[in-house]
Amino acid sequence: MNSDTFKPAIVITGASAGIGRAMALSERRERGVAVLVARSPSELNAVANEIRQAGGDALTFELDLLSADAPARLSDFLSGHGLACDVLVNSAGYGLRGKTAALPIEDQLGIVDVNIRALAALTLHFLPGMVARGRGGVINLGSVAGFLPGPYMSAYYASKAFVRSFSNALHEELRHEGVTVTCVAPGPVRTKFLEKAGARRAALFRFLPKTDADFVADRAWRGFRLKRRLVVPGMSAKLTVLAASLVPSAVMLPLVGRLQRKRK
Repeated sequence: MNSDTFKPAIVITGASAGIGRAMALSERRERGVAVLVARSPSELNAVANEIRQAGGDALTFELDLLSADAPARLSDFLSGHGLACDVLVNSAGYGLRGKTAALPIEDQLGIVDVNIRALAALTLHFLPGMVARGRGGVINLGSVAGFLPGPYMSAYYASKAFVRSFSNALHEELRHEGVTVTCVAPGPVRTKFLEKAGARRAALFRFLPKTDADFVADRAWRGFRLKRRLVVPGMSAKLTVLAASLVPSAVMLPLVGRLQRKRK
C-alpha cells in the first residue's frame, strides 16, 4: 500500500483513564481514527465504545510501552489497518510521592522508563513519517511540576522537566515542517493520579485547585490546533508556572518540600 493511501490516525497512549481518556473523547470526530493504547483492554474497549456511539471511529491496542519493540509493534498494528500516525498523544505516565532514598528503586526507575523513555521512543519513531507527510504532530502531557524540582516526588518532577524541554526543542525544530509539537502542562487534575502516586493527602495538592480532565483535554486540542508550543490549562496552573519563574530556588525548594512532606 502506498504511503499516500494510509488514513490518518490519532494515537493516544494511556487512553484507558484520566487525561488520556479525555483526550480520546474530546477529539473523537475531528481527525480520523482514534487508536487507543494502554495495558487494560476492558477499559480501552469502554472508551472505544463511547467514541463509536458518538459517531467516531476507534481501535484499541493492548501494549506495554516498556517493551523494547513497543514502537515497532504499534507501527505494525497501524499499517495493518491501513493507518498512519498523524497525531501522537503521549499521555501515559505515573508518579510516586515519598522519600527518594526510601521508595523502591525499581518503581522510581519505572517513572523514568514510562514518562521519559517510552515517550521519547514513540515520538522519535513516528516523527519522521510526519515530517515526510508535512503534517500532524505530537502532544506530550507534561505538568507544572516540570517547571521546578520537587522534593519527595523527585523522579516525577524531573521526568516532566524532560518532557517540557524535549517538546520545546522539537517544536522549534519542526515548526516550519508542517509538524506541531505541543507540551501540555496542567496542575493537579481530578483523576486517580494523586491517589495512585500516594500524593492525595500532601498539603500541596490539597492547597492547589484541581481542574477536570475534560477541561485539560479541550485546552490541549485547542492549543495544538493553534500550533502552540506550550499549553498551561487554568489560571491556578498559570500562576504556579509564574511563581516558579519568579521565586528564588532557595525559597521555592523548601516550600515545595514542606508542602509535599506535610500531611493534614
